[in-house]
Amino acid sequence: MPGTDAFSRLQSAGRYALELEAVSRHFGALVALADINMTVAAGERRAVLGSNGAGKTTLFNAITGDFPPTTGRVRLFGEDVTDLPVHERIRRGLRRTYQISLLFNGLSVIDNIYLACRGVSRRRFSLRRPGRDESAMETAETLLGAVHLEEARDMLVEALSYGQQRQLEIALALAGAPRLILFDEPAAGLSPTERSELIEILQSLPEHMGYIIIEHDMDVALRVSESVTMMHNGRIFREGTPQEIENDPEVQELYLGQGGGHA
Repeated sequence: MPGTDAFSRLQSAGRYALELEAVSRHFGALVALADINMTVAAGERRAVLGSNGAGKTTLFNAITGDFPPTTGRVRLFGEDVTDLPVHERIRRGLRRTYQISLLFNGLSVIDNIYLACRGVSRRRFSLRRPGRDESAMETAETLLGAVHLEEARDMLVEALSYGQQRQLEIALALAGAPRLILFDEPAAGLSPTERSELIEILQSLPEHMGYIIIEHDMDVALRVSESVTMMHNGRIFREGTPQEIENDPEVQELYLGQGGGHA
């Protein structure tokens, strides 16, 4: 894991995947996010931690456009996307997974991945049945291996274990060669063995593919990230390397004192 100098280089990188400038989100009188300023370098792996209600998921919603900021600006790879709808941000290389599975349970694993690949392709509206040599199907087969689901290729999603479903969600997020992925608690509900496999999958992603991960399991989050943002009450409380965050007395008091390590 990089030290303080490496973290500083990431922060001062000339090309950012994501820039948040004074981003706030209000729901009536409730201030869910307050003046968030954050930069994520291209290819960076960032963890966002904090207790329940800290504003982590609201932050993701502001980035994706599900709930655009009340005030502030969002930039993806230098382009202001604050007022763009969700699908336009997807076209620009942004992907996201959700806490609740969004899968086609009545279809096979490979069909789910194929549809995701087809959905971001130029031929997505074609009704012609795909052949084995079609590029979208070839990509789907590659993603199947990337998330370690080769043996479950033809299984219906409803027959998968919960851990396998979370792996499948990662495959769907990888469709279309994204440049930045937001992972929303991918280890939630996983067994220790499944968590280990998740860590291996995330660590094996291409170096140019950055991501931000929200995670309850602090051990998982710190092992798959090179920089960490700690949130509290809708604000950024602390930023640093995994080592710095883990050893920070104030972080330990805030984080471990509220739920024993749950973000």
